[in-house]
Amino acid sequence: MTYVHQPAAENRPVRLGLIGAGWIGAFHAESVAHRLPNARLDAVADPALAAAEALAGRLGVARITADPADVINDPEIDAVLIASPVRFHSGLIAAAARAGKDVFCEKPGGRTVEELDEALAAADAAGVNVQFGFNRRFAADFAAARKLIDDGAVGTPQLMRSLTRDPGTAAGIASPERIAPGTIFLETLIHDFDTLNWLNPGAVPLKVHAVADALVAPEAKAGGLLDTAVVTVTYSNGAIAVAEANFNALYGYDVRGEVFGSAGMVAAGGPQASSAVSYTAAGIASDTVRLNIDLFHDAYTAELARFVDGVAARCAGGAAVGTPAPGGVDARNALAVALAAVRSHETGVPVEVSAVARLRPAEPGLERTGQHAGPGA
Repeated sequence: MTYVHQPAAENRPVRLGLIGAGWIGAFHAESVAHRLPNARLDAVADPALAAAEALAGRLGVARITADPADVINDPEIDAVLIASPVRFHSGLIAAAARAGKDVFCEKPGGRTVEELDEALAAADAAGVNVQFGFNRRFAADFAAARKLIDDGAVGTPQLMRSLTRDPGTAAGIASPERIAPGTIFLETLIHDFDTLNWLNPGAVPLKVHAVADALVAPEAKAGGLLDTAVVTVTYSNGAIAVAEANFNALYGYDVRGEVFGSAGMVAAGGPQASSAVSYTAAGIASDTVRLNIDLFHDAYTAELARFVDGVAARCAGGAAVGTPAPGGVDARNALAVALAAVRSHETGVPVEVSAVARLRPAEPGLERTGQHAGPGA
């Protein structure tokens, strides 16, 4: 059965349904409830019903369900937020699109390019907006770096760097046995891959070489855990990029980006909670951030605010009219790099990205919807 979304009436909040009441889903729900006055969380779905009940209870949400289809097919819901485990992302995007719902989906958009393509094709056919959760684009310092690049501050990019160092726990990685094989590429470094793609506008990644190991929790390596990785990516404009990740930065949550080019360099990010530094007999010290939702608190909120604005515009006009990037092309390009990194690690040799998928750079005209570069693009 196909459910047709009805345009929202003017001057009422955008009504959202959340799928996935885990860590990041709960934070997004709190953003909607407390930080986005033009949006309202109307329903929470999670197969773990107790998690949905607890979250809904804290936020005063009346409707809870164990079945995501109840939220997707609810004609009172304007759009859905997908924060489920990765294996469900592409299927939920497609289901929401068929129901006429705009979609915000956490990264990655799928486990393979093929399943992501199917989801994006469903979004294109339905004319709905799909935005993906690459939050660094919405961090003030990273956004400023991109503007400097657009203004010519670095000239032609030549060397690039992006890193993610997760603080883990004081004793190491929390529950390493629960980290699925490939996580470091598909769920951690995929942020870095998107950042590098975004900070190198007009170029596409061509070749990937990945080296990874379990250095923090070597006892978990037999189960497929990789907790440390370095990936080199070469681009169509000649730029050479390095992405690195580690799951146990004891000094704090450390995310940085850097672009060096023919005319200069820009840099963004770092682990410091503020620019305040103490100079005492004990040495020089600065507070650091320990959680992603603290480091990117404003960025997480800003990406949802932009999504809600796009939903409101589409509802008012009855058509997709401007949800911004990161959209389908961006999600597909980042996923292709991540999958090439997985393959490179497994084979020990560099991998051509074209062996995973044929890509094209994101273009402003494509970023507003789920439109994407399909297999023959």
